[in-house]
Amino acid sequence: EQRKVWTFIQKQGRYGGILTPTEFQVRNMQINGRAQDPGRTISLTLLENYDHWVILDPALQRLYLNSTGRVLDRDPPNSITTIVVLVQCTNELVGTVILHEVRIVVRDRNDNSPQFQQPRYYVAVNELTPVGTTIFTGFSGNNGATDIDDGPNGQIEYGIQYNPNDPLSNRTVRVASTLSGNIILAERLNYEERTRYLIIVQANDRAPYPASRHTATTTLTLDVLDGDDLGPMFLPCVLINNTRDCSPVTYRVVIPELTEPSKLNPLNVTPPIRAVDQDRNIQPPSDRPGILYFFLVGQPAVYPEFFSLNRSTAELRLLKPVSRDLYQSFTLIIKAEQDNGHPLPAFADLRIEILDENNQAPYFHQPSYQGFISESAPVGATISGRANLTGPLAIIALDNDIEETKDPQVRITLGDYTSIFSITTSGITRYLTLLKPVDRETQMQYTFTMVASDGVQQSLPVTVNIAIIDANDNTPTFSQVSYTVEVFTNMQPGETVIQLTAQDADEGLNGLITYTILAGDQGDFVISNRTGRITIAPGVTLSVGRSYALTVRAADNAVEAERRSSITTVYIEVLPPNNQSPPRFPLQTYSLEISEAMRIGAILLNLQATDRELDPITYRIQSGDPQQVFNLSQTIGLLLLAKALDRETTDQYRLIVTASDGHQGGTSTATVSIVVTDVNDNDPTFDLTLPRNLTVQEERANISVGQVRATDPDAGLNGQVRYRLLTYTGLFSINANGSIFTSVPLDRETQSQYELVVEASDGAVDPRRATLTLLVRVLDINDNSPVFSQPFYTVNVPENTPAGTIILRLTAVDADLVSNITYRIRTDAARQLFAVDRLSGALSVLQALDFEALGRDGANYTFQVEALDHEGVLPPGVATVLVRITVSDMNDFAPVFTQAVYRGMVAPNAEKGTVITTVLATDQDPPGTAASRVRYRVDQEQSPYSGSIFDVQETSGRVVTKVNLNEEPSAVFRLVVIAYDDGEPVKMNTTLVEITVLQPSRIPIFTEEEYRSVCPVSENAPIGQAVGMILAAAVNTTIFYSIVGGNDAGEVDNRTGMIYTAKLLDYETVISYELRVQADSLALVLANLRVPSKTNTAKVFIDVQDENDHPPVFTESLYIGGVTEDTKTFTSVLKVIATDKDTGNYSKMAYRLIIPPTAEGQDSFVIEHYTGIIKSAIMYRNMRRSYFKFEVIATDDYGKGLSGSAEVVVSVVNALDMQVVVSNVPPTVVEENKEQLVRILERYVQDQIPGAKVIVESIGPRRHGDGYELEDYSKSDLQVYAIDPLTNRAISRQELFKFLDGKILDINKEFQPYLGEGGRILEIRSPDIVATVKKAAQAVGYTEGALLALAIIIILCCIPAILIVMVTYKQRQAECAKTARIQMALPAGKSAAPAPPPAQANLYEELGDSKIKVNREDLTLKFAQHVFEKWHSELDQSQREQSGQLCPVSMWLARKMNECSHSSAFYGYVIISECM
Repeated sequence: EQRKVWTFIQKQGRYGGILTPTEFQVRNMQINGRAQDPGRTISLTLLENYDHWVILDPALQRLYLNSTGRVLDRDPPNSITTIVVLVQCTNELVGTVILHEVRIVVRDRNDNSPQFQQPRYYVAVNELTPVGTTIFTGFSGNNGATDIDDGPNGQIEYGIQYNPNDPLSNRTVRVASTLSGNIILAERLNYEERTRYLIIVQANDRAPYPASRHTATTTLTLDVLDGDDLGPMFLPCVLINNTRDCSPVTYRVVIPELTEPSKLNPLNVTPPIRAVDQDRNIQPPSDRPGILYFFLVGQPAVYPEFFSLNRSTAELRLLKPVSRDLYQSFTLIIKAEQDNGHPLPAFADLRIEILDENNQAPYFHQPSYQGFISESAPVGATISGRANLTGPLAIIALDNDIEETKDPQVRITLGDYTSIFSITTSGITRYLTLLKPVDRETQMQYTFTMVASDGVQQSLPVTVNIAIIDANDNTPTFSQVSYTVEVFTNMQPGETVIQLTAQDADEGLNGLITYTILAGDQGDFVISNRTGRITIAPGVTLSVGRSYALTVRAADNAVEAERRSSITTVYIEVLPPNNQSPPRFPLQTYSLEISEAMRIGAILLNLQATDRELDPITYRIQSGDPQQVFNLSQTIGLLLLAKALDRETTDQYRLIVTASDGHQGGTSTATVSIVVTDVNDNDPTFDLTLPRNLTVQEERANISVGQVRATDPDAGLNGQVRYRLLTYTGLFSINANGSIFTSVPLDRETQSQYELVVEASDGAVDPRRATLTLLVRVLDINDNSPVFSQPFYTVNVPENTPAGTIILRLTAVDADLVSNITYRIRTDAARQLFAVDRLSGALSVLQALDFEALGRDGANYTFQVEALDHEGVLPPGVATVLVRITVSDMNDFAPVFTQAVYRGMVAPNAEKGTVITTVLATDQDPPGTAASRVRYRVDQEQSPYSGSIFDVQETSGRVVTKVNLNEEPSAVFRLVVIAYDDGEPVKMNTTLVEITVLQPSRIPIFTEEEYRSVCPVSENAPIGQAVGMILAAAVNTTIFYSIVGGNDAGEVDNRTGMIYTAKLLDYETVISYELRVQADSLALVLANLRVPSKTNTAKVFIDVQDENDHPPVFTESLYIGGVTEDTKTFTSVLKVIATDKDTGNYSKMAYRLIIPPTAEGQDSFVIEHYTGIIKSAIMYRNMRRSYFKFEVIATDDYGKGLSGSAEVVVSVVNALDMQVVVSNVPPTVVEENKEQLVRILERYVQDQIPGAKVIVESIGPRRHGDGYELEDYSKSDLQVYAIDPLTNRAISRQELFKFLDGKILDINKEFQPYLGEGGRILEIRSPDIVATVKKAAQAVGYTEGALLALAIIIILCCIPAILIVMVTYKQRQAECAKTARIQMALPAGKSAAPAPPPAQANLYEELGDSKIKVNREDLTLKFAQHVFEKWHSELDQSQREQSGQLCPVSMWLARKMNECSHSSAFYGYVIISECM
């Protein structure tokens, strides 16, 4: 008998320590008897005690819960919901046994928090999504939050939690259902305003008491997707103030009148017409709408007759020539709208100006201009055309291409003094204005040339001379403030008392000085108003002891209002008569300036005095020269320099010199003031007492580093010291006083110290310099975040790994000198399962992990660990890294077969490999894991014979024959099959397969082993078309046909055996189908017991016939090629290739071109009909910078089938567009690897210009030497150029050089596999012809004087010149022609190419030498003609006869000048330097 007893206990705490036993008594067991001695009547025993959770006390008949040291948890992973035990009661007296079943139910307690299955959730929502739409359902199923508690404790509710870091996210969405967690949109999104919201979602359980509920949060990242809510906008977009609105765009086009459209199309619009959808990030890109362009309206209304606008590309084209007499301009409005019907179009203005045909050069009204400006004129004053400054200087430049009443819009450039003068930029009459003040005393006039250009042609230069009119800005100045002189009573009237001199730097009346005695002469003295000489007045007798103080004025003769003057005082003392009067110096005071570089022995001054008595005079220096630097001749009074001067030691001298006649009182004195002027003879000297080892703190800009000081004893500019840095100029700066500062924040971790070289120089024209080296050390601050040793960490953890096991060691380092790094897990949910040591970074598990409890998706944990530098003084001081923990499955479940017994039938003569039946076993371990991977094998021990003739396929479970059978009908075989997994440990299970051998008469027999369709089936055959029939027979049996193998192209009628097509065929995918068919007894089929054998299976072959159903496809949609100006006719330009999926003739191509003819009616290019090689058909001289755009058509079946097309662009180039890649390997190596090398170069060019095409012009030996005449076959020259697909023209040589030269190191790394070990690029240089032309151009830049000398030499050496010319004529003629071809391409003239070249820069700018200017064609030609005419005019008749009437050289020169020079000013010079 068995009884059941129920009891309930509350589950124990989850994280308790060792718990004391919980006692409970089972009340309803109804056991009567004594279970202890003495007097035992019963014995009690505990049976089926799972995991020993229950302890039985037989004496007290009580059960105890055995929870010591462990946790009773009804939640996963333990999941102990009930404990069932049997208490066996044995009657010791009669031996009867009673079983009591005790069922203990564990009740749930809310001790687990909800856990989200993902650390973060993501959702992307289109900004056009309506409000109220459900945008996130990602919490459904087990993907949201789960709670392993039971009942309401494990039920989840969702809500939105306020996010203080993203307040807008709280009102943007709301939860539609708290149970499902589905989130709906509450406010409209706007991608242009915000692209991401961070929404905090809270999950809580539904415990009955709210205070005991647990919560968890996760972040839902809402990314806003761009929707089509804005229309297009025209580019460029210039924002209005701080708004998001663009200023209206105006496009401009200028075209010459009466020009054929083929020479202009497509028109060059500035800026290019382009509109873009303001919704630029619509995904996928295939959903982004295209832009369509239209003319909306325009004036004049006839504009559609002249212009068209491509709807897709906005390419503007001219339809027919425009006459400027009829239309001077067009104003059109362009509309851009999306091709999906979006209702918000954009508009822009298009202004088209019609220019007069430019066939006339601009010219000036006058060959030269004379202007005047006062030196006192302010900045901005206009230059006058008259000396009295009454009217402006009018400069008129006209262009006969433009009406005289209209502004010719020419550009006038000044040849020099552009910082002083400027010219107005528009108008028929232009005016010169002053940019900065002028000083007549510094420079009296300015002479320069002017040239006018209309952008294509240029005027002859005219000379402009600007005279500076003097302004009275200088005051007459005496050399001394006062003068003292002695006179004697015996001096006669008219005798000189003193000679006064004042200086005035002005000119004319402004500098003409008049002297006047204002007061103090008492009528006794007069002064010459022009010379300033004071003499004794006529009839005056001087009296002893009288003294005079004369006030003398020196005034200029400017107009009264502008007159300037100064005064001085002359003190005169009257002395008694002296019959032995001393010698007298002409002046009492002498002033002298001499350079300190004056040579020794130089005569400085003549101090000769006069003596009335004509006594001999002796001169000497009385004082002022202690070092005897000067020498005064004793007899003749010449002052000489005796020793070298040094201004830095003594900068002035005051010498008192005496002249004596030898008598008592016969000595007079004079003062000589000598000022020593400076020469720059001293280097600046640094002050070495200042620190030279400096420190500076990192990460701060504009802070002081230190200071240097240098002095220079020289004077003026020679002594003014300036500082500059020679090293690290981008990191440091130095000011005028030598203070050094940081220019940018420094980083010690990048470089810890710098050697700064400071240069001090003086202000001389040719300055002297000195340098000083400073050592600057950068002081460290803790400004670097820690960096983990890996960008992310991944670790596999076996399930059930014990708690506390270290599974990973994280390491982070800090580049700063001092750091204090600690670690912590940043993700809250991960901290429940893992722990990290804050100092060592060791990551360990907190509890054992169960793979199955986590589920397939929960077996991975991804969380963030951060490393924090506590000593950091600047943010950031923290680093984060992602750690991915994968819990690997341990094998928990064995495979389980779907059936206990499988049955199958087999033919007695079945072949080896015949499939009999299929067994299937499943494994509950997580899918995709090794433990869930089921395999099969035969148990050879339990079925030794059956296992020898039958087998099971390891992975599919198919039971097949192992040998060719020869068994008795109706025999039955039993085969034991094992299903095992790949887990650890391996677990297995078995099943039984019963195989019965069928009677032969019940097996149908096919009439043939293989069936094949009579004729191939067209790939265009419809579904259901009959393709053949199969036939099998058996005695008294209904046949059932089926397809059991092969591809799915056919189907069979089960009763008739007719085979039909089951799908559309495609020859390009499958050319032949093979079916395996089987015929079975209908009865066996209905019993699901098919019996394959050798006789009831057959093969069916169906061949597919190809049809021409695929058009040719070119390998590229756009082919880009190039030709040079000197390309010969029928030279290969490029090869186009089209492919066709079809076969036979359907894949054979015929090519043709659709190309507009030239103006002469010729085709520019031709194509080989069957090879696709495009060849040149015309000459392309003078067509550089032009391009040809045409279409190539490929038609399969040798031109009779389907067609495909591609565009071809061929650009005309010359050597000026090319660069030479010089490498150190032979040309043969470069030729073998040309394709790979060009692809590498092309990729680097495409980094700058997407889609650019690099083309090889030539491969040859390296050319070197002064004229590149030497060849080195151990090295190679690869000459290339590149085409810009946007402009269809060659990329400039300078740009190509910049794109490649800066990447030589990277290119060499990629070239290495193709050039071999040591192979590399040596340099990238300009082609040979560039250097040749530059050399020739520089040679022609000499002055006209050099040309005149050359002409005279030729005239004097006429006969030798003839010989030279005869010898070198052919070579020079070739060089002349080559140079002419290059120059004729610049600037571009009228081209026959469909796309004309843009305006070109100066030839020398293309050659890389912009310093050379060439605008002197007429000047050179006139000069040369003048030389010849002058030479002939000076020859008499006999000389002409002797020289053969005309010098052959001059005749040849004149002829060559006429032949070569008319094309450009450049060639006028080339004739002189090259053709001679």
